[in-house]
Amino acid sequence: MSMNISDRILRLRKLKGLSQEELADKIGVSRQAVSKWESEQSVPDADKLIILSDFFGVTTDYLLKGIENKATQTAGSNMGYNALYVGSTAFAAIGLFCAMGGWYSQQTAESIYGGMIIQAVGIAGYFIAKMTSQLAAPLAVKLLNIMLSSFMPIALTVNIVLRRHLSPYPGDIIGLALFSVAYLTLFIVCIAVYKRKRQ
Repeated sequence: MSMNISDRILRLRKLKGLSQEELADKIGVSRQAVSKWESEQSVPDADKLIILSDFFGVTTDYLLKGIENKATQTAGSNMGYNALYVGSTAFAAIGLFCAMGGWYSQQTAESIYGGMIIQAVGIAGYFIAKMTSQLAAPLAVKLLNIMLSSFMPIALTVNIVLRRHLSPYPGDIIGLALFSVAYLTLFIVCIAVYKRKRQ
């Protein structure tokens, strides 16, 4: 079923989370005018169409005919890539907590595999978004992905060096100190690389 101008105004208003009265206040008309537009009793004047298009960030062509320009389509696809970036960070965090919980309860190498697989899915999602989008991940997402994904490998390496159990987190004070130095060094390197790229 194709949308008409009334459907598009209604959809855009709901996407903004506005009531008819709030939209009316924003664009300088009565609530009844908005109600009439949305119920197909009337159509906005040309000047109100321009105000609506500016307010909603769409073209007048979109409001009148439903024709989306490239910018509108790009904005929609960018939202998808942002969701993929944020989702990848969530998977990295969930994987880390699953591995820690599994190790805490069972203390076997197999107990951390599930968490590592979840993290691998998150990392794959991040790189899919990075390779297929022109949109760069926000700095916070980049840092969180790096720090969350490197937590277990650094902890495992420290435990190997100290000849401890292969747990996904430091097991004693010496391990924690060594882990903290390595982890903080990685964080500082990441910030330095980011600053150099911005210059």
